[in-house]
Amino acid sequence: MCPAADGGEPVRRERPADDHTAFAALLEDSAEDLYEHAPCGYLSTLLDGTIAKVNTTLLDWLGYERGDLVGERSFSDLLTVGGRLYHETHYAPLLRMQGEISGIALELRAADGSRLPVLVTSTVKTGGNGQPLLIRTTVFDARDRRKYEEELLRARREAEREREELKRLNTTLQQTLLPSALARVPGLEVAAHYHIASADRVGGDFYDLFPLSAGTWGLFLGDVCGKGAGAAAVTSLVRYTLRAAAVYDPDPAAVLTNLNTVLNHEYHGADPRFCTVVFGLLTFSGGAGEGFRITLAGGGHPPALLMSADGGAEYAHMPGGQLIGVLPHPHIATRTLRLAPGDTLLLHTDGLTEARTAPAAEGERRRDRYGDDALLAFAGALGPTTAPGAVAAVRDLLTTLGPGVDDDTAVLAISVPRPEAARSGL
Repeated sequence: MCPAADGGEPVRRERPADDHTAFAALLEDSAEDLYEHAPCGYLSTLLDGTIAKVNTTLLDWLGYERGDLVGERSFSDLLTVGGRLYHETHYAPLLRMQGEISGIALELRAADGSRLPVLVTSTVKTGGNGQPLLIRTTVFDARDRRKYEEELLRARREAEREREELKRLNTTLQQTLLPSALARVPGLEVAAHYHIASADRVGGDFYDLFPLSAGTWGLFLGDVCGKGAGAAAVTSLVRYTLRAAAVYDPDPAAVLTNLNTVLNHEYHGADPRFCTVVFGLLTFSGGAGEGFRITLAGGGHPPALLMSADGGAEYAHMPGGQLIGVLPHPHIATRTLRLAPGDTLLLHTDGLTEARTAPAAEGERRRDRYGDDALLAFAGALGPTTAPGAVAAVRDLLTTLGPGVDDDTAVLAISVPRPEAARSGL
């Protein structure tokens, strides 16, 4: 209807009769035409698989004439060798048992030998007495889907390749942050291990043992906050700063004070960086068989474990040591120990004691942690031991905890051999 030009009653516009006829013709496709030119393929087969009816859509897809298929071939004849095997061993038996099977990915062989990826759904038509009469099958062209799946697979393979490359780069970077070899100290056994929790990101744990002067060595072990390239840069700075500071002034507290100054200078404001660290100054305590003297300075780091020659174990606590890099003038705690023959000192990062030992109960966020008490009991059961023995035991423990170790863990152990072990070469 349209409004009248003079503002009076609207004028009704009649659709011409020929327009009505054409519009009705568009809406009244015959059922046969809908079947023949549907956007999917249809075929009906007898119970033995012989094709009884097929629509034009499927014939066009495959390039066959109707007479080539109807009464001449079975549905399985259109399948590839692998598809035919699947049809006989899985598809057909399931269809007989269930009466319907849907969304099965297969490939049909076209007349020119090419392959058409399809999704197939079949149902069994039954008579009034429930007896099966024929099988109706709907076929959907899956070429676009196959291309999409292949693109996804290609992207996944590329992502996996890039991830493996990233792992290799991370491993290489991680190796540059650790000493290629620890210094050999006459009269001392040394062992270390680095446990990588995830190959996808570089951790911030570090350790080293190096000579300073005749009869004096420096050692350290620590953990930089965070992971990834940023943490790796800080770790590198921390390692070289500790070595340089120890040459300038080997006093352990002075070494950590210098490191704190560097971190405060380099990282401040919106991107502060800090670490926990233990630095030790190791010297001979006397003549042969007298052992070593070690002075430790701690900056917020877990205490070292001292496993004595008599089989006991205790923490070498340094109360009050504060994180390095947070405050301008942190308190740095120190302690001096004597390592006698048969004694072992083990330093570790908190990835060990913070490891999960059991999953949280349903609805709980907390998870049990391995903890300091468990580590102390573990060390007590080891004693007396050696540096290689202690590190090997910790490696086995980390393996036992498995995925519960979700943070990198570094361990460094030193021990003074017993005189009889030294003489026998053990």
